[in-house]
Amino acid sequence: MEHDVVVVGGGCVGISTAYHLATRTDLDVGVVEKEHHLAVHQSGRNSGVLHPGFNYEPGTQKAEFAVEGTRRMKAFCAEHDVPCEEVGVVVAARTRTEERRLDELAAQADANGVEATVVGRERLRELEPEAAGRAALHCPAAASVDAQQYVYALAREAREAGVTVHLDTRVTGLERTAGGYRVATDSGPLDAGVVVNAAGLQADRIAHSVGVGEDYRVVPFRGEYYEVTPDRRGLVNSMIYPTPDPELPFLGVHFTRRADGSVIVGPNAVLAFGREAYENTDVNLGDLRDALGYEGFWRLFASPKMVRVAAVELGKSFSKPRFAAAARKLLPALRDDDLVPSYAGVRAQVVSRDGDLVKQPLFVEEERAVHVLNAVSPGLTCSLPFGEHLAERVETLV
Repeated sequence: MEHDVVVVGGGCVGISTAYHLATRTDLDVGVVEKEHHLAVHQSGRNSGVLHPGFNYEPGTQKAEFAVEGTRRMKAFCAEHDVPCEEVGVVVAARTRTEERRLDELAAQADANGVEATVVGRERLRELEPEAAGRAALHCPAAASVDAQQYVYALAREAREAGVTVHLDTRVTGLERTAGGYRVATDSGPLDAGVVVNAAGLQADRIAHSVGVGEDYRVVPFRGEYYEVTPDRRGLVNSMIYPTPDPELPFLGVHFTRRADGSVIVGPNAVLAFGREAYENTDVNLGDLRDALGYEGFWRLFASPKMVRVAAVELGKSFSKPRFAAAARKLLPALRDDDLVPSYAGVRAQVVSRDGDLVKQPLFVEEERAVHVLNAVSPGLTCSLPFGEHLAERVETLV
């Protein structure tokens, strides 16, 4: 079978890229997804939060895509009846140092064109009566979306525009040809003029198979969530976040009211022993060997601070009381028995050979391919403008 463009990966970025290619061009586009369903991994196992852009450095692609992505996602969800609730977020500061950080976030928000206001203790109590904090940043534009329904709605639009979606089709290799690529799969080969590698947790391996992006590798981190019991959901009105530590890549445990009215707590961030290891007892020896054998991994954890953080996060993974104790820093009224285990996701955190965490979207263009090595959080929020940007790049390669 032949396609002008083959997109590898049926998550939010891959489907968005295919959708934009099909609606912008007359190209024959196919999507290859190894699972039986779309959005099985990162795209369907996240918090579902639309991040409006106050926490991203002005002038970066991440900031640009987050601001535009939030606006476009809300419009798309309204048009296609996808659950999306604009609940807002408070970023709580519990110390004077954190309070000073709120002013920096407010300045970033202003530079990015995002409405966000630093409020005092009294206003914080009005917004979130149970939240701990001496002050907070309030951003009303933050929203919660049903991520899987969104991806399926976008896929329906893509199919109507002519995109072919190949499910249960695992890519086993790429081979350059005179006309582009031969995509080897367990269902037979696909010939493509251009390949878009948006395979998420497996994207680096596909890129490495053709000698691309070898200075980067995915190191998987699992994020586990609990859910607040229905009778205690009233503790949280919107989303309650801690003030981020700019030296750490993960935000820490926080509270999110979802589009269906439930309230989730998390995630932690613990090294996963497999790229699809959703339980803390799951181990994939090949994936683990890849991570431990990568020099960038050891350089990342050469920092004593990262080692301490890793130990704390691991403790929360195996101990509900420790997880609840971390959550109580934001919500003191929370009891251990207010939490029930929910789900987990694995984040494809890209780490450079030097041990640096890649924090911006990263894609590498070849003559006939685009490899998305890092669709970094907030990938869901950014998916519409990011997919359009990738489609524009593909148009120059055809």
